[in-house]
Amino acid sequence: MTERIRQIHKNSYESYGMPRVRAELIEQGVRISRQRVARLMRLARIRGISRRRGFTVTTRRDKRDSPAHDLVKRPFRASGPNQLWVADMTYVPTWTGFLYLAVVIDVWSRRVVGWSMGERMTADLVRSALPPQ
Repeated sequence: MTERIRQIHKNSYESYGMPRVRAELIEQGVRISRQRVARLMRLARIRGISRRRGFTVTTRRDKRDSPAHDLVKRPFRASGPNQLWVADMTYVPTWTGFLYLAVVIDVWSRRVVGWSMGERMTADLVRSALPPQ
């Protein structure tokens, strides 16, 4: 059975892990449990390859530190729509790299009033997210 597993793994360019190896065996008419495939692969030192990228941590906050004080002292409150907007940027991982998303939100209604995506994190990206005046 280990040789069949080794051959399936080799035919997949050594990318298949236990679930796909087992699915291939079942397709070939072999009744086998997940645990047995996992054990045989582990004993033969056969591992699949994950093509997924790892999680990227961009900010590490020290839990002992308190959040930064509001030095600007701006009141982020609005009594009606379109009085105060806030913007934020984030990144979206894709297969080809990161895309950056800039969003403008109305503070009063919490509605997205504009957004923009780009390949670089620039001020122009945020400006393009602003709705036309």
